Amino acid sequence: MTDRTFTDATPTSEVKPARRRFLGAAATGLAGAAAMSAPMISVAQSPIVLKMQGAWGAKDIFNEMAEEYVKRVNEMSGGRLRIDYLVAGAVVKPFEVTDAVNKGVLDAGHTVPVYWYGKSKVASLFGSGPINGCDAPQTLAWIYRGGGLEMYNELLKKINLDLVGYFAMPMPTQPLGWFKKPVKSADDMKGLKYRTVGLAADLMQEMGLKVTQLPGGEIVPAMDRGVIEAFEFNNPTSDRRFGAQDVAKNYMMGSFHQAMEFFEIVFNRKKHDALPKDLQAILRYSAEAATASNYWTAMDNYSRDLDDLINKDKVNVTRTPKSIFEAQLKAWDVLTKKLSDEDPFFKRVVDSQRAWSKRVGRYHFLNDAEYRMGYEHIHGKIPGMA
Repeated sequence: MTDRTFTDATPTSEVKPARRRFLGAAATGLAGAAAMSAPMISVAQSPIVLKMQGAWGAKDIFNEMAEEYVKRVNEMSGGRLRIDYLVAGAVVKPFEVTDAVNKGVLDAGHTVPVYWYGKSKVASLFGSGPINGCDAPQTLAWIYRGGGLEMYNELLKKINLDLVGYFAMPMPTQPLGWFKKPVKSADDMKGLKYRTVGLAADLMQEMGLKVTQLPGGEIVPAMDRGVIEAFEFNNPTSDRRFGAQDVAKNYMMGSFHQAMEFFEIVFNRKKHDALPKDLQAILRYSAEAATASNYWTAMDNYSRDLDDLINKDKVNVTRTPKSIFEAQLKAWDVLTKKLSDEDPFFKRVVDSQRAWSKRVGRYHFLNDAEYRMGYEHIHGKIPGMA
């Protein structure tokens, strides 16, 4: 048998193209080798830098939660985008963050809608309104699946806030708060000088309290001076870090006044929309990632600090009496009707939330396990609870 590799019988037309292909490949290989041996010149592209300020005091755990968001953005963007995070007061005061982002003084803010509810009371419904039939995780689901985000964007447009907002971290129910004297019923609260913010302020006023709205950093000094005699902020860790236990020893857990809050992460729209689409996606989906991370951080810290408040700081921690929950619901009914009559948009948002909660809440309450029963079966009765 004749070997046809390259014999005299092989047509010339077959040899020449093959030879040309071989020589071309060799030349390409030599060029590649030369390129590999040449010194590499790196052309570093400067990252896009966004300046973000939080609405939280320097020691607040909320700064750590904001940094968890920033870390995810910075790492996922691969060096193309960097958020530089600043604590409250670095550029503007906590209640001024939203305006500063809107005006371009800041590129971004880590805050809560309740801090700008002076522009519209509807703002409180997007993250710190009183009870609507759902808890915070279910209300955050309304934001992203029930039409809430569209209504939020409609509100921004109505009040000329040129922002893009994302939401993160459905917060555990906020405690009723700290009291110089024990409170045993709704009647005991009447006339109290009390700190809260947003629609919770309207709610507590309807219940007969004298309300002052203050950012977190001003609470303890106000309590010390007697400007207030009771207050709520958010959670055992934040409260303990700013020294609540030094000005009061009665801490009441559970309330409807802010039972569905979450963070609002806002960006100046022009800065946001100028970013490539993939970086915009990172800003959004990092909020979803931070939701999980923030919640894990909360569970670890809030529970430990509650133990320390009880065992180290000798705080009297109790469950809020049922009569106060009932009084809050009655006050919220009055307030909801009043604000809905005054503002059709307020009513639209409330109606949307209630339609969502009717369906989602029914599923939740029919399906949820009796977790307290399981806890007490394993650990025994919970001190401070009936």
